[in-house]
Amino acid sequence: MHPFWNTIVKIFPTWLAPNLITFSGFLLLVFNFFLMAYFDPDFYASDGVDGKQARRTNSSTPLGELFDHGLDSWACVYFVVTVYSTFGRGSTGVSVFVLYLLLWVVLFSFILSHWEKYNTGILFLPWGYDISQVTISIVYIVTAIVGVEAWYAPFLFNFLYRDLFTAMIIACALTVTLPMSLYNFYKAYKNNSLKHHSVYEIMLPLASPVLLFLLCTTWIFVSPTDILEVHPRLFYFMVGTAFANISCQLIVCQMSSTRCQPLNWMLLPISGVLFVVVSGFAPNSETLLLYLLTAFLTLAHIHYGVVVVSQLSRHFNIRPFSLKKPTPD
Repeated sequence: MHPFWNTIVKIFPTWLAPNLITFSGFLLLVFNFFLMAYFDPDFYASDGVDGKQARRTNSSTPLGELFDHGLDSWACVYFVVTVYSTFGRGSTGVSVFVLYLLLWVVLFSFILSHWEKYNTGILFLPWGYDISQVTISIVYIVTAIVGVEAWYAPFLFNFLYRDLFTAMIIACALTVTLPMSLYNFYKAYKNNSLKHHSVYEIMLPLASPVLLFLLCTTWIFVSPTDILEVHPRLFYFMVGTAFANISCQLIVCQMSSTRCQPLNWMLLPISGVLFVVVSGFAPNSETLLLYLLTAFLTLAHIHYGVVVVSQLSRHFNIRPFSLKKPTPD
């Protein structure tokens, strides 16, 4: 993707802030998500250019790194769910639970790269990242030209396109992302350059994502109203928002060389809602609880992002969406 990004970045004026490119690309992804949700209720070029623009304008900062990867962590849920809206939920489509598992494959692939940087100090983005962007672009282009019917017919014997896409996601995670992260970790271990040495400290960043997966998966299985089937997009969004907050806090820790917290606080309200669902205290209010939980987590995550960006902007004496320095009071 680098030749593509190197070409695209030349279009942007040098006064354009890289963070503005990042945020604009994220908003386009959000718009795409809600557009698909509206037209399919049942059921990326700006990423990469921002870093090129930052180096081109000599404006690379820790704030830009947080902006880029922090929004990427939230974007995972948007592009996975939006792409699968193309395939649908029928006999030629994908089940909501399979999509839930595929979402977690993507989420764990993302957190694994940042777990690697937390321990080695180096962020390595494997080729699977580039492959996913090219694949998603092809899916969108073909769908726009031919229509969604292009994906309904088997392309080889009884092997459907949704099976191919599913296999590609899993294969990229197992053959590219995971092996490369473990290899880079092993190299740092052999070179004695690991930032953490005890098993507990090394594995600490993975505790919250694993617990989030266990809590949400348990909710799916014990749900009295089959919540994932009834409100799949909302459930995915709730999971993705909590995951994004976990990721952002890990990114802040790795940038500041501070210790990762054992548990993210967002696990507490999720555990509370799960307890209410399991206990049967509110048997007819599960949907309402999901809406309230999602709204609360979303507002809390946005508040966290605004506060951290404001603090970093003041610390580095920069503006998040402009290359001009703030004027002194």
